[in-house]
Amino acid sequence: MTDAPSPPPRRPGEQALAALGLGTPAPSSADTSPHSFPDGGTWRTEVPSVEGPEALHAVLKESVRLDVPVHRISQGSGVWMLTDAEITEMVEAAAERSIEVCLFTGPRGTWDIGGSVRTDSRGGGLRARGHDAVAGCVEDAVRATELGVRCLLVADEGVLWTLHRARCQGILPADTTLKVSALIGPVNPAAYAVHERLGADSVNVPSDLTLAHLTEIRRVSAAPMDMYIEAPDDLGGYVRMYEVAELIRRGAPLYLKFGLAKAPSIYPSGLHLRETVLATARERVRRGRLALDLLARHGADGGMSPLGSRLPGPLNRFPDRIHPTDKD
Repeated sequence: MTDAPSPPPRRPGEQALAALGLGTPAPSSADTSPHSFPDGGTWRTEVPSVEGPEALHAVLKESVRLDVPVHRISQGSGVWMLTDAEITEMVEAAAERSIEVCLFTGPRGTWDIGGSVRTDSRGGGLRARGHDAVAGCVEDAVRATELGVRCLLVADEGVLWTLHRARCQGILPADTTLKVSALIGPVNPAAYAVHERLGADSVNVPSDLTLAHLTEIRRVSAAPMDMYIEAPDDLGGYVRMYEVAELIRRGAPLYLKFGLAKAPSIYPSGLHLRETVLATARERVRRGRLALDLLARHGADGGMSPLGSRLPGPLNRFPDRIHPTDKD
């Protein structure tokens, strides 16, 4: 006897609204992303702003307590804010749970001596100003990967291309993944495709993109997408909990990022912010539980990648004309 097929996912309030004559048209299959992760999954999870070993242990403990699967944790303060021992502890603790650790390369615009980022126009934003800033990012990348980190967070297109070339040349391990920060996230399909070709393995898009925008992006790129389901206040403070199923349908392959609005800034982190770092880390996991509960309630919780999955699959890249490889 075969199991009966699962009913299709329902949208929030669907039955009640239909009974009141307020039903909406069924979603169009043309809007569904044709892409997935190499393992066949359509979504993975990420807990951001995990600023050090103590915060990571808090996340791991809370994820067990609340039964929240975690594929990746990311850190925002930067590689330079962690000692070798702290990075090693994070890598080893995460490896026990097959969780990817992603650390931010630096320096970047808000923390150097340039003042234009503080003007109304925001100047060059969070990008790396000058050769020395790029060199600092490369230094962070080499150091982190030597200590076992295999995912690097970048906020500059030049740094992205440089680290991708370094990966191709064996300066960084071949299985290193490069993640584009929400601080420079592309807002149109052409820009998204450029980030993929510059070496991005996942691209964080701003949380105010519409569902139609996600469909447009998926027509030109299969590179995994990251999106804050709840964005920090400095990234807009948007909360899109009830759209999670539709975000996955339109944006797959998608990392669901469990951010936190109405929380103090913790970058760069340190002991002076310890209690805030730990409290917000635990609450981000709880936000993840809330999002997963919504998916389950609507029958849309299928399609998660197996835990331990991290690689993005084949992606399109610009050729390196200076140091061509067989892949070029």
